Amino acid sequence: MNRTQLFTVACSAIALAACSSGDVNIKPATTVTDSNNTTINNSGGGNPNQNCASFVRAGQTLQGTDDGNGNCTYGSAFVGPQNNLDVDLFIPALPNGGVHIFTSSLFVGETYRTQADLTAAGIIEGGDGPTLTIEAGATLAFQTNSDFVIINRGSRILADGNANNPITFTSVSDINGTVLPEDVQQWGGIVINGFGVSNKCSYDGVRGEPGFQLTPGTECSIEAEGSVGDDESQYGGDNDADSSGILRYVRVKHTGAQVANGDELNGISFGGVGSGTVIENLQVYSTYDDGVEMFGGSVDITNLVAVYVRDDSIDIDEGYNGTITNALVIQQENDGDHCIEADGLGSYSGLDQPTKDDFIARDLNSAPTINRLTCIVSANEGGTHSDGSGWRLREGIHPVINDALVISSFGANDTSSGDDNYCLRIDSAETQDAAVNGDLQLNQVIFACQENSRGNAIGGFADEQAWAESVGNQFATLADGVATDPTVAADSGLQLLEASAQNPPIYSISWASSQVDGLAPTGTTQPSTGDFLGALEASSDWAAGWTYGIFDGVDANGNATRGQPLWFE
Repeated sequence: MNRTQLFTVACSAIALAACSSGDVNIKPATTVTDSNNTTINNSGGGNPNQNCASFVRAGQTLQGTDDGNGNCTYGSAFVGPQNNLDVDLFIPALPNGGVHIFTSSLFVGETYRTQADLTAAGIIEGGDGPTLTIEAGATLAFQTNSDFVIINRGSRILADGNANNPITFTSVSDINGTVLPEDVQQWGGIVINGFGVSNKCSYDGVRGEPGFQLTPGTECSIEAEGSVGDDESQYGGDNDADSSGILRYVRVKHTGAQVANGDELNGISFGGVGSGTVIENLQVYSTYDDGVEMFGGSVDITNLVAVYVRDDSIDIDEGYNGTITNALVIQQENDGDHCIEADGLGSYSGLDQPTKDDFIARDLNSAPTINRLTCIVSANEGGTHSDGSGWRLREGIHPVINDALVISSFGANDTSSGDDNYCLRIDSAETQDAAVNGDLQLNQVIFACQENSRGNAIGGFADEQAWAESVGNQFATLADGVATDPTVAADSGLQLLEASAQNPPIYSISWASSQVDGLAPTGTTQPSTGDFLGALEASSDWAAGWTYGIFDGVDANGNATRGQPLWFE
């Protein structure tokens, strides 16, 4: 079945094993073994022709309902905000592109509001709670922006797709064909909570060294994004190596919501997620708030794509110190805030200076590493959250960013203001000091924007551009208010990306062939490895075949792989 076919969501999504309705299907007994050699058994029993996911609770088998169109529906009696999943569940890929439709939220594991409650329940790390396993090629759809996914502390998600069979989280409006390419707030998004470090908690010792621990007698249960009423969840602890499972070849589309406490749900919120979690080939697409937001923790991400994020595509806070390798960010033509907004200390404005200094001295501030990043930023004015911009680094962060391109030249800049569509902004005394002292590093970066910096003085340097150039980075000289195409097919003075009938202009050309201000780039921007800056090149394209919204074509079920051309094509 083509997934864009219209269908009616079934009202009832639960059937008990004792029922004999011929419309109810259960997946035949299936076992899956994850990387930790944990076996998940989906032994729904019954008719072997039945496909919907099921689990056994208190001697009863609960299962989804076949809607007659090859889809399975699941209501709040199956799982929901007051009915968290408390056993392992396997969700299979359905034949012919069938979809698992949830008419409520999907919360995995119980929420424990205190460390004492966690200890009493025997929940001290990922794997102690239930595991949600999703088969490669499966699609999960949710009805409203009140519906979202939470993986609670101690629980895990094993969503292990592949390039030919990615796993998709999206909205019912996307499945039934009523969503537009840039529509957001169609459903909530995903929240993953772990036991990693957040500098909103109190610790003894230096992070990463022997003896580091939560200060005895203190609490570390921080309210996660979306926490209000029955939707509450918490993150935090002192285990940066914790595992929340696997996200591999996963796409998250059309997300975002404003909840009652003022939180805005992101594409994916990572709260204290540890380095034992595997995240490879992850995409967020058309997101109301941030694309991915890291609240502390140490999880690494390899191959990240963020397309049409209305707020910050990559948001970092509360002591996150993982590594992001290969990241492609593409803003909308008329919306989007920062490619990166990165903060070092949570609740920064409420901390006194000795506390800030102490946190930084004990490595509790954010210190991410980002290798190979391409930001294609629109010079939009007055977007949903702010104006399109490059990087904002602040509040005591110590990032290391290597081999990157920041490009906002495709669109004509707003000339009425000199501080809106900047490429680089470094705020806060601690962060500016880190730049001068070498704790904040930008290495091998070429910026191509019409407003190069926000204009903050950095030590003895007049602004961010002067400092960044002093450590070997390069800024193109562009006319303000004039769009400049940075591809090889256009302006001979600025050549950073490929452009051809076969390839969208997202691929870096070789560094040796690049041109900045009509000349070869400065030798100090030579890539640390290979022969290109940025996220990807056409000859080894890790983004092709599984992402949505970038490439023309159709997938195995006959669905278009994007809804519109990229605006800068």
